[in-house]
Amino acid sequence: MEKSNGYEGVAATFINGRGRSIEGIGVSSVYKWVKTLPPNSTVLDMGCGTGLPITKVLVDAGMDVNAIDASPSLVKSFRKNFPGIPVVCEAVEDSLLFEKEFDAIIAWGLLFLLPEEIQQKIIQKAAKALKLSGKFLFTAPHEQTAWVDAMTGQSSVSLGAKKYKELLSASGLIITEEFTDEGENHYYNTVKI
Repeated sequence: MEKSNGYEGVAATFINGRGRSIEGIGVSSVYKWVKTLPPNSTVLDMGCGTGLPITKVLVDAGMDVNAIDASPSLVKSFRKNFPGIPVVCEAVEDSLLFEKEFDAIIAWGLLFLLPEEIQQKIIQKAAKALKLSGKFLFTAPHEQTAWVDAMTGQSSVSLGAKKYKELLSASGLIITEEFTDEGENHYYNTVKI
């Protein structure tokens, strides 16, 4: 079963678009978030793609980054962009990286690509992998909604703020902030208690 949620099939298009940009939507929001982390924090970038632009923000801020993406083509591009950063090519929900401990985890543009049960599993795994007071930042629409992803043609689903709050709370995470960026991406900034 193909686990890149359609991104392997559109990898060339993605790489030639967002996958090459070092600026753009989300960069300033992630930059503000990463400034709240202690220096040299260990950060897991879930659904890293090519690493541009999100991983670059983390690396430029001096974070100790591990990355994961299910698309072999995007991981190959990531390795070219960041040869010294550990990256694995596997589905996030199956990753052994969750056996490590992290100061922070980011999932920019990933969770809503996955079915509800997988989103729930990832939230639980992220919470377990975070150190006490660790931070988890992810994007997903505030509203409960479903749509077809314009790039991949695959189903996407936001569980909605109420459901995300329930899942996060059940996993020992609390939302400290919600905000929307210039591209109307909704962020959930959480901390492990």
